[in-house]
Amino acid sequence: MPPTISCCNTRSWPPEKPRSWLKSSPGLGWSDLLFILHDHIYRTVLKDSILKFLKLDTLVEHLTGFVETRIELMKLEIKEEVAKAVARVLILGLLMAVFTLFIMLMSMAVAFKIGESLGAFGGFAIVAGFYLLVGVLLVLMRDGIREALEKQLSEIMKKKKK
Repeated sequence: MPPTISCCNTRSWPPEKPRSWLKSSPGLGWSDLLFILHDHIYRTVLKDSILKFLKLDTLVEHLTGFVETRIELMKLEIKEEVAKAVARVLILGLLMAVFTLFIMLMSMAVAFKIGESLGAFGGFAIVAGFYLLVGVLLVLMRDGIREALEKQLSEIMKKKKK
C-alpha cells in the first residue's frame, strides 16, 4: 500500500498546497514521489492517450451532441404537432358554432313559415318533431355510426404515421 500524504485529502498531482510541504512531511521519500508521479501519469496521460488512440473521446462528444440534438428536434416536432392540433380544434369549434347558429336560425325561419299556415305553435311543433325524429334515429343508429367513425379515424391516423 502506498503511503498517504498527510497534508492532502486527495491523491491528485500536483498537490493543491505549495511545494513547501514536501520538505516538512516526514517519511516521504523519492520512491513515494515516483509512485505518486507514476499514478498521475497512468490515470491521466495513459487514459487520455488510449481514448485518443481509439478515437473514443470525439465519438463520445459527437454521440452526446447527437442525442441532445435529437431531443431538441423531438421537442420542436411535438410543439409543432400540438400547435397544429390546437389550431384544428379551434377551427372546428368555430365552424360548429357557425353551423349551429345557421341551423337554429333556419329552423326558426321554417317554423315561422309553417306557422303562417298552421299557427305559430304548429310551426314550431313541426320543427321540434323533426329534430326529435332525427335525435331518435341517431340514438338507434349510434353503434353503427360509432364504428364507421372509428374506422375512418383509424385510417386517417395510419396515413399520418406513414
